[in-house]
Amino acid sequence: MPRFGRADAGRIVNGNSGQIREFIRMSYLDLLPLTAARGTVSLPGSKSLSNRILLLAALSAGTTRITRLLDSDDTKVMLEGLRLLGVSCEKVAADTLIVHGCAGALPGREADLFLGNAGTAFRSLTAVLALAGGNYRLTGTPRMHERPIRDLVDALRQLGAQIEYAGQEGCPPLVIAPPLLNDSARVSVRGNVSSQYLTGLLMAAPLTGREMILQVEGELISRPYIDITLNLMRRFGVQVEVRGRNEFYVPAGSRYTSPGQIDVEGDASSASYFLAAGVIGGGPVRVEGVGRDSIQGDVRFAETLARMGAQIDYEAHAITASHDDEYEELRGIDADFNHIPDAAMTVAIVALFARGESVLRNIGSWRVKETDRIAAMATELRKVGATVEAGEDYLRIVPPERFLPATIDTYDDHRMAMCFSLIALAGVPVRINDPACVNKTYPGYFDDFARISVRE
Repeated sequence: MPRFGRADAGRIVNGNSGQIREFIRMSYLDLLPLTAARGTVSLPGSKSLSNRILLLAALSAGTTRITRLLDSDDTKVMLEGLRLLGVSCEKVAADTLIVHGCAGALPGREADLFLGNAGTAFRSLTAVLALAGGNYRLTGTPRMHERPIRDLVDALRQLGAQIEYAGQEGCPPLVIAPPLLNDSARVSVRGNVSSQYLTGLLMAAPLTGREMILQVEGELISRPYIDITLNLMRRFGVQVEVRGRNEFYVPAGSRYTSPGQIDVEGDASSASYFLAAGVIGGGPVRVEGVGRDSIQGDVRFAETLARMGAQIDYEAHAITASHDDEYEELRGIDADFNHIPDAAMTVAIVALFARGESVLRNIGSWRVKETDRIAAMATELRKVGATVEAGEDYLRIVPPERFLPATIDTYDDHRMAMCFSLIALAGVPVRINDPACVNKTYPGYFDDFARISVRE
């Protein structure tokens, strides 16, 4: 069993996985060197699915029972926002919620919502509230107030939305007044900054009651996340017609209707850390909650591992990853990761253990995430001994000749903490600063990482 440490006033306290939740309340977490990874992990619910399902359930006619709902900072801010908007949500079990839908008419016509740094909540609620007919103020963390939202606001204004910036132009906070809806049935939005803008527009479109044609200008990044949105809208009774690659048609009279009950898949982005651990640490590591039948694009991370030389076994709702270095070395990879930008961060870590350089291309969206992830990843990868070239939308990574012990800064970004925990599998100690940032999407991450970790 691995031992994790907490540093407190210069004193190191060693403990087992049962103590991890206490440790992550501290300012940093020390991970001792690990020699292998093997075991089984049952994933928490997907953040992307959880927040979409919560909002669709709130907008639907009828009552929805949601099971395996993720309990994290991002879902908490969405739930608090819905509560302030007058939506009734009952928690009936640890991961089960009943949402009483409002049939497209939110009861709360005035609200001041704090949405943290949750992009899925901020972007989708901006679109919905812009068409809801009330007066709202949307704020977030300082980082959220730096993240661009102009493309979404410009698209909503084409419909007559009344949105003003309360701070820096083009970024939150936002002040929303009742819309002055016009006769426009066609809205264009840029697709090369965030797919969440299109997701918000798609989810809000049925509130107008009219037909809507959403046209994406330029390249649409993270397309698999749009597929998630369309899949869930279908389950709530709204069928969007996809015309070509960049046009989406929402029929007049579309209305959300509760499916009665809906189960949240495990989080495919979170699966990437454990699948990577199974490859780096030999494995096998079996991840339950996503698999061959998953609707999430990040499940394709496993295909990337296979291309690098890993052994991957699929089941309907589980994936197992392993690697025998004596049989075949891991290979570096040069690929476009536009389709899985979140999981691509984990690819950067696996690249450190591969033969030859790796190039991660078309990852410009990293720069407008929880932090500037291109800059942050480059900085922290160099700390462990890698040679890194950081471009505007790419990273070139040469593995270290030997891994260095490092103190990893996480930039209030949950994925930085989870990615760099894997460095302990190189057999070196790693200190993770601000480990509690994982609460954004995966509060139990370090517990689960401890369960599959081996220190011999």
